[in-house]
Amino acid sequence: MLEFHASSDEYQKLVTRMNTPRVAIDNAVYPTATLVTVDSARTHGILLEAVQALTDLNLSIKKAYISSDGQWFMDVFHVTDLDGNKLTDESVISYIKQSLEPTHDARNYGFHGLTALELTGTDRVGLLSEVFAVLAELQCSVVESKVWTHNGRIASLIYVKDCNSGCPIEDSQKIDRIIARLRNVLKGDNDICSAKTTVSLDVTHTERRLHQMMFADRDYEREPILQRCTDSPAVTVQNWAERGYSVVNVQCKDRTKLLFDVVCTLTDMQYVVFHATINTAGDRAYLEFYIRHMDGTPISSEPERQRVIQCLQAAVERRASEGVRLELCTADRQGLLADVTRTFRENGLNVTRAEISTASDMAINVFYVTDAIGNPADPKLIEAVRQRIGLSELKVKELPLIYHAEEERGEQAAGVGGTVLLSLGSLVRRNLYNLGLIKSYS
Repeated sequence: MLEFHASSDEYQKLVTRMNTPRVAIDNAVYPTATLVTVDSARTHGILLEAVQALTDLNLSIKKAYISSDGQWFMDVFHVTDLDGNKLTDESVISYIKQSLEPTHDARNYGFHGLTALELTGTDRVGLLSEVFAVLAELQCSVVESKVWTHNGRIASLIYVKDCNSGCPIEDSQKIDRIIARLRNVLKGDNDICSAKTTVSLDVTHTERRLHQMMFADRDYEREPILQRCTDSPAVTVQNWAERGYSVVNVQCKDRTKLLFDVVCTLTDMQYVVFHATINTAGDRAYLEFYIRHMDGTPISSEPERQRVIQCLQAAVERRASEGVRLELCTADRQGLLADVTRTFRENGLNVTRAEISTASDMAINVFYVTDAIGNPADPKLIEAVRQRIGLSELKVKELPLIYHAEEERGEQAAGVGGTVLLSLGSLVRRNLYNLGLIKSYS
């Protein structure tokens, strides 16, 4: 019996080792990018976990090559910081390895001890100010929040605590009052059926949950209400009958967390990525995925193909930076968010996206604002809002620069072809050829 338990323990250790990703980080290959390689057993969602870990560390994925051989998976990522620099701090590199090699299944997303509110409904100018005003009136302190809008819909995760006790809100009657008040705000005059307000009991990844909420709200089927200033992503889906894959191509403007948004959507739609190539050139991104259903079959109908195209376009657009980026850094206080967003509303500014956070006693908030119909806001109006809120507290900020051109030159110097890939499919087919899965990649 002791021998059986010993062998069982050894077997469990072997299984654990095989299912734990192996991570290698190399700074010597490219002068302007850090190479991160992840090897692991192929399980559903393993690619998303790796991409999520990197993007949560505010790293920019400039290139990536994904390939699975049987039951094994290899991910190769070329990463920089948000300013386009390779990673040189050993403590950062060590932390990346720890993040990609989790020692337990449960991840701590930092929201324990808070009450999570999920909101979806029809977006309108001033809606956010009404939501925060209700929370302030009900003595709820907003600790963290993210707000996305797309195609006239809004989704938000708001983490709150009782402003008097500093504890999570657990009183069922108070929770019912909060939900009822927020649902009335979301309903407005026109959204009687689709407005939803719930309390989330599970600690989850905020941005993945926002994608799931908007997907469930079917935002991808709706027509835009506000005018979009950015280019729409180009998405194509074709079947490669010879190998039984569906080939998905996405071309759009490059930005941080783009790969996460696409992979998150494919994963939550129950597709498995077997091979992929991601490349950036200038301010453009080119992504190609070879996917199947979880049962091993490709996309089988035209309606399904169109749905994948719509969903991936929505996934890219939800986080696209619409409007002027305003950063608020000031001492936190009860009702701060209600006051700031009311000022936006009174001056005709529409919040298209928001990231709310607190650190110690400071509020660190980011708002993307346009005018009421989605056009760029008048600079004079922005300045008037800053004067009212405080010039030193509310500042206009630009996104960090990502130096694609420098990376391309660096890869040429390292002896790797710096030519922009005109057909990502050719590179993936070469990977398949090297793995012995096809006879030719020409």
